[in-house]
Amino acid sequence: MITALKGSPYFEPLKKNQEGGSLIYLKLYREFCWLLFVFCKGRKSVYQFSSILCVFFFFPPSSLERETLKMSQDPNIPHTSEEKSSDSEDIQEDSLNNPDQSMRERIPQSSAPQLVSMEELMETAKGVSNMALAHEIVVNGGFQIKPAELPEGSLEKTVKEIVHKAFWDCLEAQLSENPPTYDHSIKLVGEIKEALLSFLLPGHSRLRNQITEVLDLDLIKQEAVNGALDISKLADFIIGMMGTLCAPVRDEEIKKLKDIHEIVPLFRAIFSVLNLMKMDMANFAISSIRPHLMQQSVEYEREKFQKIFEKQPNSLDFVTDWLQEASDDLANLRCKNSPSPGVGGAAASGVPVLCPAAVQNWAYLKLLKWDHVHRPFPETLLMDHTRFQEMQLELEQLTLTGAILLVMFNIAGAALSNLPGFADKIKTIIKVLLTGMHLPSFNLSESLATVGEKVCAEVNSCLSQHGFMPFTTEKEIALKGQIQTLGNSDNTICKLIDSRIQAFLESYLTSGHQKSFPDIPGGLGPIQREMEEIAVKYVRLVNYNKMVFSPYYDVILSKLLNKEESQLLG
Repeated sequence: MITALKGSPYFEPLKKNQEGGSLIYLKLYREFCWLLFVFCKGRKSVYQFSSILCVFFFFPPSSLERETLKMSQDPNIPHTSEEKSSDSEDIQEDSLNNPDQSMRERIPQSSAPQLVSMEELMETAKGVSNMALAHEIVVNGGFQIKPAELPEGSLEKTVKEIVHKAFWDCLEAQLSENPPTYDHSIKLVGEIKEALLSFLLPGHSRLRNQITEVLDLDLIKQEAVNGALDISKLADFIIGMMGTLCAPVRDEEIKKLKDIHEIVPLFRAIFSVLNLMKMDMANFAISSIRPHLMQQSVEYEREKFQKIFEKQPNSLDFVTDWLQEASDDLANLRCKNSPSPGVGGAAASGVPVLCPAAVQNWAYLKLLKWDHVHRPFPETLLMDHTRFQEMQLELEQLTLTGAILLVMFNIAGAALSNLPGFADKIKTIIKVLLTGMHLPSFNLSESLATVGEKVCAEVNSCLSQHGFMPFTTEKEIALKGQIQTLGNSDNTICKLIDSRIQAFLESYLTSGHQKSFPDIPGGLGPIQREMEEIAVKYVRLVNYNKMVFSPYYDVILSKLLNKEESQLLG
């Protein structure tokens, strides 16, 4: 279905808008697409799915929802009856009051394709976007709303510039008439008044009265009719009030407004600064509600997901596959590592009964080795898909860095291992030379050759500075050759480093909420700091996901493990 969607003409406007969308849409675009796809999974029409995505990302849903519903009416698609709607609301209310019972009654299973109305899709789109936004605010401490930067030459930017130019040209033409026409100007003053009032807090009664009194639209209209309207005076008041209400970071923009004396350019600049002030206010509100949202976020996200789950009971299929695979892998691994079977029984046969916690932890570790191109990500983790993918790339680069350092110190011996700052210097060089190693155009072989040259030069320089003998030609060739072979997918050293990193992460994950890190495996000392930073981010994401979705995981794992145990006993 995704392949069909990407090939459809409805996907193109969405891609164009993604390139120039706001930061919220750019950050949540991928997760939103997959979450909405999950909701539509098993439904009938790719057209409806692609259409709703285009509507959501190219226009605000609230402003076009009614018109979109009219345009998408299909007489062949039956509408849900009032009786079904009433029953659905009763079921949803019971589910929210008793979520555990609701989830156990709705264990993910195959279901026949269902018809979906555009109204349901719009409602789901709103719920998904709210859940994703709340999750982003809680998880990402540096989350901020930023102005959209439309790409040069894009259709959206071209249309926006044309429309804006036409509006301001019309305003200038009205003000150039004799006598001037102030219809557009008064409307702009009204919008500015609303914007200024929106910045006020409930206790700002004096400023509210002042704005209401000076920007009285009825009085301004009477002055315009009688030819007594002074736009410059109103502009001065507006600029002064903006200076009172704006954040200190906008003082420079306010100062520039005072140097503009032509009315039309001044209005344009005022609206530009007002947009920045709205952005500042939104970010302030986000920072203010973050502590309160963190207290309620677990229940909020679970409640939002429950509503989606009730509308589409098979929206946990990928989660089930993910947990099933982890359970099978862990059972096979323990079977291989177990001693020869003795007395009969599941434990004695070499396959002990797996506990849900062990399977969950193993499943989370599998996310760091995920094939993001060919495999769908588990539904409950889609909002953190990008974060897990970034951590996976970081770990791959860190594994290669650790392998290079291990090779270098093995050849150099103890002479360099205890020198302060030397390992950090080499890591910086490696990081720069391996930047972009996951891009298709990156040539790993050439980069490793360059890394070998640079590392040999730094090693010889450091040895000379501390009174040691530089590397012989044979040692240099050996070091460069071993570094070059690290690019092979089956390299033993890289596999060793990778397995030790995974063991460290597993150990830290199973330790629960302990603040101390487990012991660093041998050979990973030079990259300890980087490993601990990734481990903190990783475990924080995992623990938060567990808190939100553990009831769903418990239901699925209970069914999977009971089935496996019965098969072993049978």
